[in-house]
Amino acid sequence: MMRFSLRPYQSTDANVITTWLKNEYLMRQWCADRYECYPVTPEDMNIYHERYIDGQSQRALTMLNGNDIVGYITLRTPADDSSEQRLGFVIVDDSKRGQGFGKTLVSMAVKYAFETLGATKVSLGVFENNPSAIHCYKSAGFKRVIVPTTESYSCLGETWNCIEMEQHREL
Repeated sequence: MMRFSLRPYQSTDANVITTWLKNEYLMRQWCADRYECYPVTPEDMNIYHERYIDGQSQRALTMLNGNDIVGYITLRTPADDSSEQRLGFVIVDDSKRGQGFGKTLVSMAVKYAFETLGATKVSLGVFENNPSAIHCYKSAGFKRVIVPTTESYSCLGETWNCIEMEQHREL
């Protein structure tokens, strides 16, 4: 039985979440250049949290199925404008891929952004070389938007381009 819930990230969650990053390619799709080295250790993840996740302009949420940690996501206010929340670091337990956990995680985070944080828009960037994530975001109601400049990252000796996607609260 699926009993999904979101709660604030706890430092012990890193012990589970970091095991889902099976190779550097997947890790870079997840975090771009936000973590320096592969593999990402629980310590690395918690140092990142202490440095960047303040609980106000940046939040990290863990998705549970019952008592099992099955997903992780961050929400941040991209400017000084709380009407927009930006999703990041979206990941689900790799052994549960293809079961709708990603769509559930993203949908729950969007609902939280709209209902709890009062956002009117939720945005995200996804690498164009990550078709399963793009499909997930579309299935959760995101639409691709064209932006003046494409965000790019240098990953594993290649240039990876981002697709910008967003969803607006229906008033």
